[in-house]
Amino acid sequence: MKNKNSRKQTSGYSPKFKEKKKLFSEKEIIFRSQNRAKVLTISSKAQVLFLSILIIIGCWSFYSYHIYNKSGVMVSAKTRELETTRDAYANLMGDFMSLQKNISNILSNASNKNSKQEIEKYKKQASVVEDKIKQLSASNDWASEDKLEEKISLSEAVLQRDIAASERDELKRQMNEMEDIIDELKEAEKEVLEKVSQISSKEVNKIKSAFKEINVPLKRQGLYFNPQANRKNGKGGLFEPAKMPKLRDKEISQKITEIYQDVDDLEYYREIVQYVPLGKPVWSYWLTSSFGGRADPFNKKQARHKGVDLASRTGNKIKTMAKGKVTRAEYAGGYGNLVEVDHGNGFKTKYAHMNKIYVKKGQYVEAQDVVGEVGNTGRSTGPHLHYEVLYRGVPVDPMPFMKAKIS
Repeated sequence: MKNKNSRKQTSGYSPKFKEKKKLFSEKEIIFRSQNRAKVLTISSKAQVLFLSILIIIGCWSFYSYHIYNKSGVMVSAKTRELETTRDAYANLMGDFMSLQKNISNILSNASNKNSKQEIEKYKKQASVVEDKIKQLSASNDWASEDKLEEKISLSEAVLQRDIAASERDELKRQMNEMEDIIDELKEAEKEVLEKVSQISSKEVNKIKSAFKEINVPLKRQGLYFNPQANRKNGKGGLFEPAKMPKLRDKEISQKITEIYQDVDDLEYYREIVQYVPLGKPVWSYWLTSSFGGRADPFNKKQARHKGVDLASRTGNKIKTMAKGKVTRAEYAGGYGNLVEVDHGNGFKTKYAHMNKIYVKKGQYVEAQDVVGEVGNTGRSTGPHLHYEVLYRGVPVDPMPFMKAKIS
């Protein structure tokens, strides 16, 4: 009895595993070859990684397929839309060409009586074209009126910006060219101003040199001619504010100031020299008696000669060498026919033994004016001009005055 129960218990025993298996438990793959077995173990991490890769590939494939199909639909729609737009554009271009032909016909037949009918026809065609444009705009979002106006405004803004940039660059280029030209003009102006300054200084120096020569005989008499003595320094007048100079170049401004001073000096010296008897009163002559002591031509006694004797042909013209006023024009004994001219500034000249007198007392004469002819009147041994120069009433040697040159 006891054995039966034990057998029943033994035969009814079947063990069961209650432990749950992991989803990604290690797996073993057995490879059998040539009576040999190789075991490849796949870890849980490797299984998870492999499964993740498969999932990613699957998702990417599904997404790519979806996008591809959607893109194809969009491209097809856009292609159809583009074809429709192209057809509409072609129609508009045809209508536009027709309008152009009508405009040409209207312009060429402007004097024709039927021109009004053609204009009405043109207006109708233009209205049709305008309606087509509106229809095209209404059927396409990208061609809507608001968007077209926005694009036109943007295009105009970009165009204006480009035009402004182009004008700015052109203006900048012109400004650079202008600056180069101004620099060249400044250099040229400096050269011109320097040349003018040299010419003015040269002319002033010539006159000063002539005055220096005539001061030689004056100093022998204890005299001296100062051309600046009579320069008037009186100043006055209403006050008028000077305009600010626009010229910024200090070097040029300084040079202009110097030139103004040189020109003022030149004008003054040219004015003074007109009243100083410089030059020879007869064109052709030879000196027969110089200034100073000599033997008298009649009695051979020692005498003092107040001028110079310039032998020349009878009738040769005698000219005064400076402006002045005739103070004597008469027969004066031993001087014969005599002309005396007062030039101011202390200078006087005398012309004696003249054949003819051309001027009268009180007459004003200019430089190079003819006052008479060479002759043989008075106490004279032959045709000649007795020429005297007086400064402050004192006779001085005329030869330095005759030799002095300012040209």
